[in-house]
Amino acid sequence: MCAVAAAPGAAYAAGPDDVQPYKTAADAKPVKGAASSAEGPRLEPGGIYTDSIKPGEERFYTVDLDAKSNVFVSAVGAPAAGSKVAFSDGIDIVLMSTGGDECSSSDDTDFGSEQARPIADYAHRRIREDGDCQQAGPYYVKVVRTSEKTSGPEAWPVELAFMQEPGLRSGASATAPPTSWNSASPAPASGTPQKREGGTGFNDARALGDGVWKDTLAPGQTRFYRVPLDWGQQLTVNAELANAKMTKDSGFAAPALTTALYNTARGPAVSENTSYDGKQAADGLGPTAPVAYSNRFSNDSAALPMRFSGWYYLAVTLDKRVGEFTTGTVPLTLRVTIGGKAAQGPDYDGDAAAAGFGLTGADREAAEKGQTAVEAGESGTMKVVAAVGIGAGTVLVLGLGAWTMLARRRGSAAPAGPVSDGPTQQQYGPSAW
Repeated sequence: MCAVAAAPGAAYAAGPDDVQPYKTAADAKPVKGAASSAEGPRLEPGGIYTDSIKPGEERFYTVDLDAKSNVFVSAVGAPAAGSKVAFSDGIDIVLMSTGGDECSSSDDTDFGSEQARPIADYAHRRIREDGDCQQAGPYYVKVVRTSEKTSGPEAWPVELAFMQEPGLRSGASATAPPTSWNSASPAPASGTPQKREGGTGFNDARALGDGVWKDTLAPGQTRFYRVPLDWGQQLTVNAELANAKMTKDSGFAAPALTTALYNTARGPAVSENTSYDGKQAADGLGPTAPVAYSNRFSNDSAALPMRFSGWYYLAVTLDKRVGEFTTGTVPLTLRVTIGGKAAQGPDYDGDAAAAGFGLTGADREAAEKGQTAVEAGESGTMKVVAAVGIGAGTVLVLGLGAWTMLARRRGSAAPAGPVSDGPTQQQYGPSAW
C-alpha cells in the first residue's frame, strides 16, 4: 500500500550521452544458445528468453510444436546505442525441422543505415493444408547475426519470444485476403499534445491511442510505443521533429528520423525515414492495410504483417549523427490516427487474447491511460490491493465499533463484581462480531 506508481511519462529523460539500453522482460529467462542443433536449449510456448550473440555467430534452440497452432518465434537484436554497425548488419531467424527443412526465415533483417538500434523479426509455422512443418514434434530455431568486417566486435543482447496463436475451430474459415483498401491518408490528428514518454523496447513500450503525443529524443536513442489495433482497423502515424538547439551554423543527417512499425508477434510491418538539419522535419507511415486474419494469405507485403488483432509497436529512432550539430534532446510529436470500425474476429479454438493475439477491455483502458504493460498490470494489482485494504479496514473499524458498543452495553448491565483486565475470548469471540 506504500508503493507509489509513477505517472505516465514521469520517469526518465535521456540526454545525448545517456541513452538507456533495451529493457528485457522482467520474467525473461536467460539461456545459452548452442553452436550445434543437437544441444540447443528448449524454449517453452509463451516464454521470453535472453541470450547474446557475437558477429557472424549462429545460435540454436529447440522448440516442441503441436499440430494445430500457428507459431511465431521472434528475436530482438539490441546493440547498445552508439555501437558501430554497418548498413547490412542485422539478424536472421530460421525455424527448421529436425531434418533440416526450412519452415520459414526472417530473410536477414538489417539496419539499413549505420545507426544501431533494436531490430526484430520472427520465423513462423502457419497451419495450412499441404504446408511445411505441420507435424507435431521437435523443431530447431537458428538465430544468426549477420555482420560486416567494419562492424563492432561486441556481442549483442538478444531477446527471444515463443508465441502460439490458436487455430480456428473446426468448420470455421477465414475470408479471402482483401484486394484493396482505403489508402488515402487522413488529415493528421490535431489538438494539444499530451506527454507520453516512450520505452526502451517492446516490454516497456508506452501505450498511445488516437491523438497527439509529445516526447523527446536524444541522438542515438530509440523510443518504443504501443498502439491497440482491432480487426478492421488501420493505423496512420505522423512523426515530427521540432527545431533543435544548434552547436554549428549548419548540419545534416540522412536518414535521421526512422519510424518503424512492428506487429503483435514482433514482426516488421512498415518503416519510413527522413533527413534532418536541425530545423523541423517529419515522416509518416500508413494508413496500413486493415487488420484482417486473412492478410496472412496475401501476397501483398503491405497486408501480410497486418494479420493479428492486438498491440502494434512503434519504434522511433533519432540517428546519433544529429548530435554532431545539436545539443540536448530534440522535441518529438506523434500524431496517431486509428481508422476504421472494430470488426468481429475469427472463431479461434482457444483464448487468443491470453496468448497475446487480441485485445481486452483492460488493454483499451491501458491505451487510454498511456500505460506500459507493467504499469497496467500494477494498476490492476493495486486496485485489488486497495479494494482488499479498504474492505479489511472497514470490517476492522466496524468490528471495533461493535466491540466497544457491546462492551459498554454489557458493562452497564453486569452486576458489580471484580474488575476484569479485559474481555475474555468467551465473551467476545468471533461470534460476537
